Amino acid sequence: MNLHDKVSTGLEGLDQVIDNLRLGDNVVWQTDSVSDYKKMADYFARKAKMDNMRLVYIRFASHEQILGDSQDIKIYHVDASKGFESFATEIYSLIKKEGKRVMYVFDCLTDLLKYWHSDLMIGNFFKATCPYLYELDTVAYFAIIRNFHTYSTIAGIRETTQLLLDIYQVNNKTYIHPLKVWQRYSPTMFFPHLIQDREAICITASSDASELFTNIHRGENRLDYWNVIFNKAKKVMNFSLKQQEETKKRLMYMLIGSDSRMFQLCDRYLTLRDILMIASREVGTGFIGGKSVGMLLARKILEIEGKDRFTSLLEPHDSFYIGSDVFYTYIVQNGWWRLRAKQKTQDGYYKYAPELKDKLLHGEFPKDIQEQFVQMLEYFGQSPIIIRSSSLLEDNFGNAFAGKYESVFCVNQGTPEDRYEAFEQAIRIVYASTMNEDALDYRMNRGLSYQDEQMAILVQRVSGDQYGEYFFPHIAGVGNSSNLYVWDESIDMNSGMLRLVFGLGTRAVDRTDGDYAKVVCLDNPLRIPPMAYEDQNKFSQHRLDLLSFTDNVLVSRDLDEIVPLDLKTDKKLFMSPDHITAAYMRELGYKDRKIPYILDFKKLFTNTEITSVMREMLALLSKAYDYPVDIEFTANLNKDNLFKINLLQCRPLQTKGLGNTVKIPELTNDKDCFFSGKGNFMGGSVRLPIDFVVFIPGNTYLELNEQGKYAVARQIGLINKEMKGKNVMLVGPGRWGSTTPSLGVPVHFTELCNMTVICEYSSRKSGFMPELSYGSHFFQDIVETGIFYVAIFDEHKDVIFNPDRVLKEENMLNSLFPGSKQFSDVIHITKTAGMEIYSDIVTQVFRCFWLDLYIKS
Repeated sequence: MNLHDKVSTGLEGLDQVIDNLRLGDNVVWQTDSVSDYKKMADYFARKAKMDNMRLVYIRFASHEQILGDSQDIKIYHVDASKGFESFATEIYSLIKKEGKRVMYVFDCLTDLLKYWHSDLMIGNFFKATCPYLYELDTVAYFAIIRNFHTYSTIAGIRETTQLLLDIYQVNNKTYIHPLKVWQRYSPTMFFPHLIQDREAICITASSDASELFTNIHRGENRLDYWNVIFNKAKKVMNFSLKQQEETKKRLMYMLIGSDSRMFQLCDRYLTLRDILMIASREVGTGFIGGKSVGMLLARKILEIEGKDRFTSLLEPHDSFYIGSDVFYTYIVQNGWWRLRAKQKTQDGYYKYAPELKDKLLHGEFPKDIQEQFVQMLEYFGQSPIIIRSSSLLEDNFGNAFAGKYESVFCVNQGTPEDRYEAFEQAIRIVYASTMNEDALDYRMNRGLSYQDEQMAILVQRVSGDQYGEYFFPHIAGVGNSSNLYVWDESIDMNSGMLRLVFGLGTRAVDRTDGDYAKVVCLDNPLRIPPMAYEDQNKFSQHRLDLLSFTDNVLVSRDLDEIVPLDLKTDKKLFMSPDHITAAYMRELGYKDRKIPYILDFKKLFTNTEITSVMREMLALLSKAYDYPVDIEFTANLNKDNLFKINLLQCRPLQTKGLGNTVKIPELTNDKDCFFSGKGNFMGGSVRLPIDFVVFIPGNTYLELNEQGKYAVARQIGLINKEMKGKNVMLVGPGRWGSTTPSLGVPVHFTELCNMTVICEYSSRKSGFMPELSYGSHFFQDIVETGIFYVAIFDEHKDVIFNPDRVLKEENMLNSLFPGSKQFSDVIHITKTAGMEIYSDIVTQVFRCFWLDLYIKS
């Protein structure tokens, strides 16, 4: 050992006992008081200054200052109230900045309980920080209060640190008892030692040692501080309402988060009993996340404001919540915290995300968490469950994160070991989805890239029943309290709408390949979107998403395969004979075939009260939120056509509002108008200038092979990036964001997120058709980003569509994007100075034209 690698504690006697400190040592003092730790830190600091060593004090606690202000000491004040990740990341950054051979003194770690309420997270911080200090050849002092932490926390600290020392005050005498001294040993090292002046006198006699330790209280194994708090809170249920409210609010800060509009709503509707019930179903510690909060809050609002109206109509939930601290514990205990910290930097945000995503898919969970997982799975038995993301930022006012993170179905079949492994892997998949490109872009675009995005998880029993080998709900979908997408001037926007499917709701939240969800206006559920009568089958749902007990996975099946099953209710509620298709089949010579069905839900709307109930629920939730809302739900019916609704999710509908009436100028020449029509737009009443139009001709796009269509999508992404800040209208055939290139351009939302207007147009000849995707994740992104959306159905009356008016202008693609010449036949960019788009939500009219040419004088 090089003498220059040895460092003094400032107490000569203690140096002799432990053979000095070494560069790289982390030193943890177990003490009964901060003042005892302060004495040891003072010895260390004075000696470090005498030896001209750099000294840094990390100040974060509310207790007395450990080291006094001095020009020889650099003091960093770090805010622990911002949460574990911000705190740990900031300390990582300052340690990196300070570099090698620095002496550190930290405040007492136990004080972090005031901010994090969890022994688990203190252990995580220590495990995340100390290895880095060791690598930089530092010496760092820490302290924890004795008999205050769990055995597992102490065990984790003992495993990680190089020195663990007990310090006692007994009869006005100071004793130090080394418990761990890494890579050093002497016959008397681990005896207790009496500190006199600067000497350390070894207590070797059994009588003296016995007398010493009989005066020292040895605490029993403690619960995590988190559990201690909630156990104490249970006793408050017998106290006054005022005391209950005060306790409830403290617990809400631990489970729900900081003060916000959602927090205030929870404070208004949830009781202390509700909060304790939530805590009793939490695995680990920490926040339960936005999705869980939204679901619980919505149910409570309906219970209180609806009085007895919805009690018998709502399916109860028995969800569990995996706390956000488990996410951090998973990262820290698998040794990935350094990688996580690098990924949170400006340079590393995208660079390190793929590596971290891969690691998140292959880690191990701590044994105590595994045991809680087992107990949860034993509770659910073999019922199918869904593991859903519930991050801290999800489903709040301003940021929905709709569809950005994964949800994973566990059909839950097989041996207990098989079911457990599938469940663990589902959690890993959700955790790894925090590093998905869409999620990274979403956070970056909203200025959230460096905020804590703590991933909690909501575990729900899948709503539905077994039908043959399959498990699914009768209906599922999304609902919105405000219907911003209207196609008929008689539509009452305030009545809300549904996007409804048969089977699992995955087809309601995604733009599914070749399939269409049922769009339901709740003021008149039988009203259908604009389409020819013979097209009703074409633009309806043909496939169902189901859970297969046989295959033990989520599967898709044709409707024809499900029709023969006993649905345990009247199947005609959901489907009607498709006489048009049957007649067509007879014309082709298929005379013996059974009449096919079409999913139109007509009898569901006429023979049950489900649409009126959904309308009332949405109105009540919107009133309580004082904001439009967006929900996810399922419903199941029995033989008597009675239904139960399962409210799975509720969040603020991220919309800028309906706007005021806009006076739309009349045109002098329809042929020179770019487009005009009634209904089929989203974004309220607007008047928007357009600087550029990016147009995709349907006929040339259709001629491309699949690889060519994907290449067009990627080029649109480059255009979207480069034209950010300009008023650009993107116009294309069929569905933007389709996963099937034959139905539209397969862009990701992040590849068109900077557009001012998105336009989808139909082309019957080419087979392209816009989708009224109101309520889908794609829609949520459009509305949340403030993009105006319009669909042009060229064959409909009152519709003007003159694409040649744009295409005859010079194509600026290659001049704006050199090297893009190969796309010039399929991407046309026109500069459109003077073009404006108008819409009026009252008259339902939208119109786009060059204002200076076509306004009547």
